[in-house]
Amino acid sequence: MAVGARSGHDEPDERAGEAFGDDTTGDDVTDDEQARTPGGGGPGEGDDDPAGGSGNGPRRQRSFWKELPLLVGIALVLALLIKTFLVQAFSIPSESMMNALQKGDRVLVDKLTPWFGSEPERGEVVVFHDPGGWLESQKTPTPNVVQKFLSFIGLMPSAEEKDLIKRVIAVGGDTVSCKEGGKVVLNGKTLDETGYLYPGSVPCQDSFGPIKVPENRIWVMGDNRQNSLDSRFHQQLPGGGTVSNDEVVGRAVVIAWPVTRWATLPVPDVFDQAGLAQAMTAAPVGAAGLAGALPLVLWRRKKLAVRRTAAE
Repeated sequence: MAVGARSGHDEPDERAGEAFGDDTTGDDVTDDEQARTPGGGGPGEGDDDPAGGSGNGPRRQRSFWKELPLLVGIALVLALLIKTFLVQAFSIPSESMMNALQKGDRVLVDKLTPWFGSEPERGEVVVFHDPGGWLESQKTPTPNVVQKFLSFIGLMPSAEEKDLIKRVIAVGGDTVSCKEGGKVVLNGKTLDETGYLYPGSVPCQDSFGPIKVPENRIWVMGDNRQNSLDSRFHQQLPGGGTVSNDEVVGRAVVIAWPVTRWATLPVPDVFDQAGLAQAMTAAPVGAAGLAGALPLVLWRRKKLAVRRTAAE
């Protein structure tokens, strides 16, 4: 093309063209090539410099196809880091969380805050690994190589891992119970769950509790209570149906797919009622009172000792 013609036999023709003021550079020559010489000199000047002229002109851009593998590699690394430390997509496999979540929904799970010591709280929807025996009878599909790779980097929900998604009802230190056909009672407070339970679903069809949730563990239940194999049905397993905080992947914060169902997953207001966390705060308050009284007791004893010394 014209780029190669500049150093070939056609060079006299180009000079002749310049004498008449004609533009003979052709469409294949860029403005950057014309500007290689100071002041926009003739097309033959500066070609002997293998670096592309005197160095004052702009450098030729790298081919897009040469940069593409690098861009793809950076994108894959970023996707893997995001999946590992920030957010991860999960697919809803059942109807146990209707109507908040429907089968086939894709949710984004926050994996960042647990790195800073955040623990599951009442009312949150969380994803957690099978504590052992919960999904023993359920088979997971076998994905192909492409699905495995996309799942590994976080661009596709994992189909192999045995993960569950439920709502946290009680945390470590809480006492939870429910009588057949009644409402769930948490730390002596009745929960009005009509705001998130599946229409027509009762809080519990069978009685359970009262159960004291061990520290660093949670009690979880599905919103579709009659179609959810949650903590109530695994009390015979180690942990008594509770899930260790270490098994929690993170909190589901938003429905990302399908777009017609995009929505956030906030904590219901019922979990903010006064006195609900009384069982958790009683111990810290007592400890604070003891810590505040200790200096006063020591000061009083010291004052009495001084008085006794003066009297002697």
